[in-house]
This record gives sequence, structure tokens and C-alpha cells, in this order.
Amino acid sequence: MNFKILDLFCGAGGLSYGMHQNPHFQTVVALDVNEKLAITLKNNMPEVDVIVGDIKDQGIKDKVIDLSLKHGVNMIIGGPPCQGYSMKGKKLGLEDPRNFLFIEYLNFVERLQPEVFVIENVKTLLSTSKGWFKEQILSAIKNLGYFVDVGVLKASDFGVPQTRERTIFICCKNKKITLPLPTVEKPVTVREAIEDLAYLNSGEGEFELPYSTEATSEYQKLMRENSTKLFNHKASDHAEIAIKKLEMIPPEKGKECLPKEMLGKQQFNSTWGRLKWDEPSPTIDTRFDAASNGTNNHPFLHRAITPREAARLQSFDDRYVFYGGKVAIRTQIGNAVPPLMAKAIADKIYNSFVMDEDKGDRKA
Repeated sequence: MNFKILDLFCGAGGLSYGMHQNPHFQTVVALDVNEKLAITLKNNMPEVDVIVGDIKDQGIKDKVIDLSLKHGVNMIIGGPPCQGYSMKGKKLGLEDPRNFLFIEYLNFVERLQPEVFVIENVKTLLSTSKGWFKEQILSAIKNLGYFVDVGVLKASDFGVPQTRERTIFICCKNKKITLPLPTVEKPVTVREAIEDLAYLNSGEGEFELPYSTEATSEYQKLMRENSTKLFNHKASDHAEIAIKKLEMIPPEKGKECLPKEMLGKQQFNSTWGRLKWDEPSPTIDTRFDAASNGTNNHPFLHRAITPREAARLQSFDDRYVFYGGKVAIRTQIGNAVPPLMAKAIADKIYNSFVMDEDKGDRKA
């Protein structure tokens, strides 16, 4: 069984890129409203028909449907944003205008009738309003005639050096496909992910650089595979006061090491935090390049992590290059689904179909 994918809300393409690591999955059409995000997918996966436009626009919808039919799409993936998950939002449920993008996603399912579709979203989707929204979504999926399994996956269970958690729905026309089980026994650490990149100071680095060190772990070797140069390894040019603060923060510590007069207005305990070498990273967000933002600072250098280090912590290999300005790149990386998590989902889907084919062969 081979899967031809339509990727909705594709962003930088983490979900597609991870699934492509199973040779039986190929994204053929992708859609995003933000050209600054979609340009990265276009450059890294040029074989994909990438459409930039609003999913609510009828002309865009028709174009995506026509291309999907032309390419034989039999699978849809994507993470529709859902802002309406609150007690107030319960009055309207999926009809809440802030949740229309979820409805739009399911409209594509209804029109294309894919064999499988996968939805990813924030972990809190399952628990908000005591699970009421989860039940609304499950009901909508079942009304379309699909079996569904839903739960929370933790990125570090699949070889990603990060504790990021996401809600995943796997939906299939003919049977229930359960979520993948962990693929690693021991999590990959920050050290294993980025120790070979630990040589830039604040403001140093370029968009494109030669490798100047050797890989020191199996994970680094995996990330460097078939890559001849290092891209996006450029450190933020921090203000002098930010560097002074970082100089006062020892390994594995954060704002608790700063004198009160230097704390500023940050409200959260995790601000000014350093990553811990021998643990996975906490969730990479869209402001990882700001020293004061959270636990985004290098384990011992006086700077925040670079886009390439953040990409490694998300499990994007070094061949995957991010394009655009500083804000666009950090948004692409911070919002992405970790590719190794996506690969585990693809592997589980493929293996469930192979098992069915094997059973059929034995019966015959």
C-alpha cells in the first residue's frame, strides 16, 4: 500500500518530511495560508504541489481538491488551529467561528474520502472542558464513517531529543489503527543532539557554513547524513545586558541565579533557563532565540540556541534548510511536528496495512 498525501496547514513541513522517511508515503499537495512558512516546504520538497492561500476561500478549496484528485490523494494530514476551546466556546462547539478551521479540514475529508487521515493538535485539546471538545471531534469523525484512535504522543519516546507532547488522531476507513508505541528505550539528550555545534558566541555564525567539528553521537551522525554543509547555524546577537545575565547563570540553572534588580518583568520561573546537557529539551517554541524567553539558552555558552540547534532538537536533519527572516524561521521550527514522531505514525499506519495484506495472503 502506498499513500499519496494532502498536507493541510503544512507550515514548514515537519509532518510531511517525517512521513517521507517511510518510502511508502509521498506528499503530493500541500496548503498553507502563510507564504513565509510554505516557502521552506517548497524548497526542501520541490516535488510537492504547494498552494499558498486561505482554506476558507472557495477558489483555493477547488484548486486543492482538483490537484488532490489528479494526484490520487488517499491520505490527509494536518494540524488545524483550534482557538475556541473554552467553557464559553461550549455553547457553539465545533460551530464556534474560532474552530472553523477544524470543520474545513473535515470538509476535505468528506469530499476526498481518503483511506486514512491524521490530525495533530495541542495536548490540552483532550482535557479542555472536561473532554467535551474531544467528544465533539470524535463524533464528527465517526459521522464521516471512520474508525479513530486518539491520544497524546511524547516526542522523546520516538528518538526526538525533546519532551514535546501532541494530541494525535489516527482515522481510517476500514479499521481502527492504534497510535504507535515508543520506538526508543532511552531518550536522546541535548548533548547527543547538539554538542557538535557548541562553538558559536552571541552574534556569530552564518546562513551557510562548512562543518568544523566531527559528530560525537549516533544522533548527530543521523542528523548529518548526506549533508555536506551546515545551514541556519547563526546565533542571536544579544544585548550586552543579556550576555551579562547569562554569564551569571551556571549550567542547568535559570533566573533564580540573578539578583532581584536584574530580573526585569518576566513572570515565569523558566525564564533565562539553560538547557540540561543530559536530558531531552523541553518544548521548543517560536521564541527560542530570545535569552529571556524560557529554557532556550545553551547549556554553557552565553547565548540562546540557534535555529539549527532548535531544528536538531525537533529532529529535522541538517539537509532540511529553513528560509525567510528571523521571525519566519523561528515560527517554522517552533510550530513544526517533529519529523521522527511523524515517521513513527507513518510506520504504524503502513505496518497495519501490511499485516492485513499478509492475513489475506494466508487466507488465500
